[in-house]
Amino acid sequence: MRTSSLRESRSLTGSRTRWIAALLAGLLVVAGAGCSGDGGGSEDGRITLRFQSLAWQKESVDANKELVREWNAAHPDVRVEYVQGSWDSVHDQLLTSFEGGEAPDIIHDASDDLADFAYGGYLADLRGLLSERLTSDIPGRSWETTTFGDGIYGVPFLQEPRVLIANAKWLKESGVRIPTPEKPWSWDEFRRITDRLSGGDGKGDGKYGVAWPLKEPVSATLNLSLSTGGQLFHRGADGKVRIRFDEGDEVVPRTIHDQVNLDGSASGSTLGSGGSDTLPGFFGGKYAMVPLGFSYRQQIVQQAPKGFEWQVLPAPAGAGAGADGLTQGVSPQTLSVAEDSPHKKEAAAFIDFLLRPPNMVRLALGDWMLPTGTEALRDPALRSEKDGWAVGAALAGALRSAPAQSVRGYPEWKDKVATPAYQEYYSGAIGMGELRRRLVKDGNLVLARYQR
Repeated sequence: MRTSSLRESRSLTGSRTRWIAALLAGLLVVAGAGCSGDGGGSEDGRITLRFQSLAWQKESVDANKELVREWNAAHPDVRVEYVQGSWDSVHDQLLTSFEGGEAPDIIHDASDDLADFAYGGYLADLRGLLSERLTSDIPGRSWETTTFGDGIYGVPFLQEPRVLIANAKWLKESGVRIPTPEKPWSWDEFRRITDRLSGGDGKGDGKYGVAWPLKEPVSATLNLSLSTGGQLFHRGADGKVRIRFDEGDEVVPRTIHDQVNLDGSASGSTLGSGGSDTLPGFFGGKYAMVPLGFSYRQQIVQQAPKGFEWQVLPAPAGAGAGADGLTQGVSPQTLSVAEDSPHKKEAAAFIDFLLRPPNMVRLALGDWMLPTGTEALRDPALRSEKDGWAVGAALAGALRSAPAQSVRGYPEWKDKVATPAYQEYYSGAIGMGELRRRLVKDGNLVLARYQR
């Protein structure tokens, strides 16, 4: 589901690796953590922790509630109270609760929503609170997504790559090469294949090689652009972030634009749609493929007509393909502890329990997503060919922190500058030059206000 320009679009190297390693070294559990006994307690000394979950699919809600029950049965002195939250309103709701001093102790969110809360002092720095087992099990590239300044403010635990959901029968009958994580399509090949799947005559005839649901175009574009070396946000020696639109940043948006406006291989009518909006047309044989988040497979399993054949394919890769070419940005789901919580150690202990490998597998299956933990990812249930699990698991090593993870001012830039600019470019209303000008010139003016 639902990003620091200090992040690199490839694997961590050099001083960056040492810096993250130093942060992780600080995430050792504090020995002898006991009950603090103040706030959130009762006269008999029992502590109550409030855990706000954003789980919404039935399987996911059930998994979370069952784990809470298991914790409470094993920890009579530290009771966890399950509180249902909503992805639609979580940012404003958390901000209100933080400012009112009523924030839940344990907070479920996404890493791209944490920056303002972390810099604002609302979230606890988790260094010194988490177990070595947990910190070593989650790779450094995932910890990057919740690292802001010198602290770590969330535990990344679920993530999803963007994949291609394809009409298997259509692809088979067309004779096109079927991509694999080992041999994905390049972006050029992807464009040629969508043109072929739509008839190759530019007319469309009501059928398209691909439907791009780009109601929220920014994160999809930036995250996929990591595969071509696009970074967009660059932090200088002065610590300030500036936007630069380089050659690698052009490939993905140009491909989408040309599929819609030149080839007629992508439907222009879906550009303002959400992912779920494209599924009826996909099931009806209007689109050969739809780029979607990995978790959409659950909706497809539930909604696809009987006999409909579909498969999961890796997203196109940048030059060179391989692991680097498949790189894409993600904003994992996270678990954080409120700075105002009087029971941070107990809250961290619950997070540690929730994210034990078998439990992380249960949460991943419930949300149809991938766990960040390396041990959980080895579970056979997450590597089955059925429903495309194996393809997703093969992509896990190529997932990196989304480009704008810790860029202050990113939400305003996204809403006021980038979203309308990308929407107009994809519809054909403006060209690449105007897109670049808006993203860079107008965008840097926005970011500058947050970096004075």
